Amino acid sequence: MDPVKRVLIVEDDAHIAELMRMHLQDEGFAVTHAADGDAGVRELERGSWDALILDLMLPGVDGLEICRRARAMTRYTPIIITSARSSEVHRILGLELGADDYLAKPFSVLELVARVRALLRRTDALARNARMEAGRIDVGRIGIDPVAREVQVDGKPVELTPREFDLLHFFARHPGRVFSRLDLLNQVWGYQHDGYEHTVNTHINRLRTKIEVDPAQPSCILTVWGRGYKLAGPEAA
Repeated sequence: MDPVKRVLIVEDDAHIAELMRMHLQDEGFAVTHAADGDAGVRELERGSWDALILDLMLPGVDGLEICRRARAMTRYTPIIITSARSSEVHRILGLELGADDYLAKPFSVLELVARVRALLRRTDALARNARMEAGRIDVGRIGIDPVAREVQVDGKPVELTPREFDLLHFFARHPGRVFSRLDLLNQVWGYQHDGYEHTVNTHINRLRTKIEVDPAQPSCILTVWGRGYKLAGPEAA
C-alpha cells in the first residue's frame, strides 16, 4: 500500500482552510493547517511534505518568502499558491520563485483537490523516470546525474534550484530540439500557465548565469528567435 500523502495548508482564512482540509482528508490525504506565515515556516521546516498549499497574503512571514524557503530545500515539494485576483503581481512572483500552480480566490475546492492529485501524479512520475534513467547524461560541457540531482559543468559542481535542475534535465534529454516557452511550461512546470511565459525567461536567464562561460553570449542554452530555446547538442559544443 502506498504511504499516505502529507499536505501542508498555510492559510489565514479559517473557513477556507477547513473546507480544504475536509475535502483533502476525504480523498485520503493527511492534512496539517498553519494559520499564519510564522507557523507555516515552522511546519515546513519540521516535516517532509508531499504538497504545499500556500496563501500569499499571510500575517507574519508572507507566502512569497515561504515559497522561497521551500525551494531552497533539498526535497522538492509541489506548491500550489492561492491569492485574490487583485494580487496578480504576487502570483507571477510566486511562479517565478518556483510554485507549480496557482488558483485565484474564490476557487472551487474540488478543482483544488484535482490540481493536488495531478501535481502528485507528475511528481511521482518524475521520480520513477529518474530511477529508470539512472545513467549519467552528458551533453557538451554539462554532466547530469538524474538520481542524485547533481550537475557539473566542465567537471565542476554547479548548485541549481530544483526547478532549474528540472529545466536543464529536460533540455539535456532532448539536445538540439527547440521548445517554445509554452512547451516548457507544460513539460517542466506541468501545467500551462497561459500568460506567464516570461517565467521561463527568468529561469533560463538564471540557468545561463550558472552554466555559461559568458551568459550574455550563451553557447549552451540557445535562443531560437521566434520559436523558443534549445540546448546545443554535443556537436555544437
